[in-house]
Amino acid sequence: MSTTTIRLSEELKARVAEAAKHAGTTAHGFILAAIAEKAEQEERRTRFDAEAEERYARIVASGKTIPWQEMRGYLEARIAGKSAKPPVARKLAR
Repeated sequence: MSTTTIRLSEELKARVAEAAKHAGTTAHGFILAAIAEKAEQEERRTRFDAEAEERYARIVASGKTIPWQEMRGYLEARIAGKSAKPPVARKLAR
């Protein structure tokens, strides 16, 4: 484990102390948890963006997609517990 120094304004330091108290932890523990949570959030965002880019590249490469209205109808039927045939991808209309 290494040490990193952060400088907090007095206002933020007081807010952290109060939040830590309500959370039943120390200010140090609260700060560590907040940093870990923020790092995880950014990692999820990065994975989400990469997956979106990959999916878009596949759409562009194939030229096929499923219109939203068809997909929405399929998903609504599934949510309602109904049997539904998945929509089929087709060439994009230009």
